[in-house]
Amino acid sequence: QVLVQDHVATVSSTLQYVNEEERPLEALFVFPLPADAAVCHFSAKIGEQEIVAEVQDRETARDRYDDAVSSGQQAFLLEESSESPDVFRLSVGCLSAGQNAAVTIIYVTELAVQDDHSLRFCLPAVLNPRYTPAGTTAARTHTLLEQRRAVPYTLTLSVHVSSPKPISKLESSCTLDPLVFLHSDHTQATVNLSPGHMFDKDVELFVYYQDTHQPSAIVEAGVTTAPPGSLMRDTVVMISLYPEFPEEVMSSLRAQGEFVFVIDRSGSMGDMMHHGKGAQNRIESAKDTLLLLLKSLPVGCYFNIYGFGSDFESFFPHSVEYNQDTVDKALKRVKKMKADMGGTEILQPLKHIYSQPCYPDHPRQLFVFTDGEVGNTKEVLDLVKSHVHSHRCFSFGIGEGASAALITGMAREGSGHAQFITDTDRMQPKVMQSLRFALQPAVLNISVDWTLPDDVTVDTLSPPINVLFQGQRTLIYAQLKGESSGGSEGTVTVKYSLKDQPVTNQLHFCLKPTEETQLSIHRLAARTLIRSLEQEERSGDADVEGIRSRMVELSVQAGVSSVHTAFIAVNKDSRQTVKGPLLQRGVLTYGTPKRPLEAGPLTFIYIYAFSRRFDPKRLTVHSGHAFFFLSVFTLVCLCVCSDAPELQQDSLLQLVSLQKASGCWDLDATLADVFGKTEDELTNQKPAQVDGSVWATLLALIWLYGCKIEQQVEWQFVAMKAASWIGSQKVGDLSQCVCEGNVMLGCQVTKETLGI
Repeated sequence: QVLVQDHVATVSSTLQYVNEEERPLEALFVFPLPADAAVCHFSAKIGEQEIVAEVQDRETARDRYDDAVSSGQQAFLLEESSESPDVFRLSVGCLSAGQNAAVTIIYVTELAVQDDHSLRFCLPAVLNPRYTPAGTTAARTHTLLEQRRAVPYTLTLSVHVSSPKPISKLESSCTLDPLVFLHSDHTQATVNLSPGHMFDKDVELFVYYQDTHQPSAIVEAGVTTAPPGSLMRDTVVMISLYPEFPEEVMSSLRAQGEFVFVIDRSGSMGDMMHHGKGAQNRIESAKDTLLLLLKSLPVGCYFNIYGFGSDFESFFPHSVEYNQDTVDKALKRVKKMKADMGGTEILQPLKHIYSQPCYPDHPRQLFVFTDGEVGNTKEVLDLVKSHVHSHRCFSFGIGEGASAALITGMAREGSGHAQFITDTDRMQPKVMQSLRFALQPAVLNISVDWTLPDDVTVDTLSPPINVLFQGQRTLIYAQLKGESSGGSEGTVTVKYSLKDQPVTNQLHFCLKPTEETQLSIHRLAARTLIRSLEQEERSGDADVEGIRSRMVELSVQAGVSSVHTAFIAVNKDSRQTVKGPLLQRGVLTYGTPKRPLEAGPLTFIYIYAFSRRFDPKRLTVHSGHAFFFLSVFTLVCLCVCSDAPELQQDSLLQLVSLQKASGCWDLDATLADVFGKTEDELTNQKPAQVDGSVWATLLALIWLYGCKIEQQVEWQFVAMKAASWIGSQKVGDLSQCVCEGNVMLGCQVTKETLGI
């Protein structure tokens, strides 16, 4: 069950589990959750008895669990992975033969704003095995390949949406029942997932509100029984800001920069983007995107391309100046790229890139493409954060099961922007949106000021803001201390400089707490502060024990999971005596693998059995109310890339591939072929006052605006370069040429539209 309140989702997930073995079992489940989720409730129901877990220090919780299981008591332990916050482990201990247990987890999470102004909610259904480089402490996900039968799991998903703003629509990557509005003003609605969902992809929901890009504040009252001065006692506010940059600044994007593209070439990048008709494999889609990126870069910048797997390689020893020669060399190597470099060791190429000196007046922009299957996530994020002042990092998660912790974390720590390409998403428009962000002027000297009544003070809980993008949401969590005796309004002011111009964005908000938010804002604020403390602890620059103690105290008080705590529940009424050795069994729960281990998303259940006789057919998980948990027990069956038919190149990419680094096109047969014409037809219709390249470039622009306008986000920078090149040729009035080009291509595009 999912409750969406404006920008926040509360998810209640229940797993019903039955032990149909003849002897007691202990089961271990490994599953994904959203990277930024705050897990705030864990309970287990055995028969009619419900046991609510409490948050304790991790080692204490583990000791309690082990003691309980060894003494024959039923126990449940939920803990976050020490390597990646989007992976959790659930231990279900000592269920007697025939016994069933229903386990419920509740978490809250923020909804990410998409480029089309929708809010994205993702229910992770796929957990890829995380590649762990040799010599690291991260434990690689254990796997077992001998069980190959599908299991009849079903998913029931119910979503309730409420917001002060009217709801326009809900869309999903999965099939939904019709949306039902509960009020005439469309501020509340419900929708259900249609039956028959197969666990081969994440469940994505996109919520569209009217006026999404409006600054807002949610003020939430604390708990009167919490200790005075604590986070849970005081009022907490979540501020959502959408910076709007002056139009004169945005009209001229930056022409300088060093652009470094880092492409995952591990075996899993050979998997298909989705299972539908016409799907490309991931590496081919990345190659098409690289072509578009290279052609879109501004003249005068620097660039380089890295491929990585178990090792890494770069196209050039260091970033090179962007010109026709270097672009041609790069594109030749792009065509030869394959998913043939083994594992996913991203740390070493990043270290090599950061060791390279930056070019003066050319800010470094790092674009990282990966399916996110790594085990040393936190080590990677710490490295990115340590170089935040010398670059911006834009990350792209490709395919189902990409680690949200890695993708969003790299962008967050690198002051960039994260994108996920799943199901039938096209990679190119999302990447070009990030390129637009990379070309935006850097925002400097960011400050946040609060204006509150005299008796109220503020502690900002979020890390300092070090990046702002036009129209993209920025979240600020703050703890408000004291009671207002007079004023009922507060103001938050964000100031910054943009191309030497001072800019101010301001939001006035009511201090009266919002009703019925069920402490979700407090828990998200606690999660935010805990993540900051974890980062501080890993840096080793401060009192590590003091930070750890503060983290545990905050986690226990807020009832929110952390890397140093765990949820523990013990059924003290059970007295089942455990007999026999504890043996580990693995059960593959869905589908048949067609690729090597590193190449496909696999999720496994590990079973500890008190019997040497183990029949996987007798292990069942009942669907009932399995809203979320069951969706993670998944194997995505993907075709081997060599089996896929070779696809004909898209006409847009064909045109883009012919553009010169300067922005122009040559008048030749390959260009004519894109238009469905012959070279003679183009040449014979060329106006006398322009040469072949100007005529060819005009036709290319007319074709883009006349035939591919729906994909403008993909070719916008290609067109800007072309228009700029035409302007540099000083050929006078081109109105007649545009008219003749329209006639030739059957278009109706004005000269003003072309920007020439």
